[in-house]
Amino acid sequence: MKELTKAEEQIMQYLWKLEKAFLKDIVMQFPEPRPANTTIATVIRVLVRKGFIGFETFGKTNQYYPLVPKRVYAREFLSGVIKSFFNNSTKSFASFFTREQDLSLSELEEMKALIEEQIQNKKEGFDV
Repeated sequence: MKELTKAEEQIMQYLWKLEKAFLKDIVMQFPEPRPANTTIATVIRVLVRKGFIGFETFGKTNQYYPLVPKRVYAREFLSGVIKSFFNNSTKSFASFFTREQDLSLSELEEMKALIEEQIQNKKEGFDV
């Protein structure tokens, strides 16, 4: 999967939130001062070409929708970060994350419970 630029990722974030949107709807998501419609339209064309966005045409206007789910992109993006910065070691990433994010005790306990649940699922043969 191709990586997104900051501008492309920002538009995808808005489109994931909106689910379906016309150009004007996406532009309205930006804080003031908003970028020009032509700028957003150019980025959208790139995202269509990259296969991240699809569209339906209504007369002379297009309604856009994401082709790549946010969860899929996040997983691929995070895998790239782990590979690039943590020598492809999820253990190193988890260690870094838990130390560097200044997590509260309750957040750490929640993470521990999630991990224990996944361990139990694996033991029982459920791959969730």
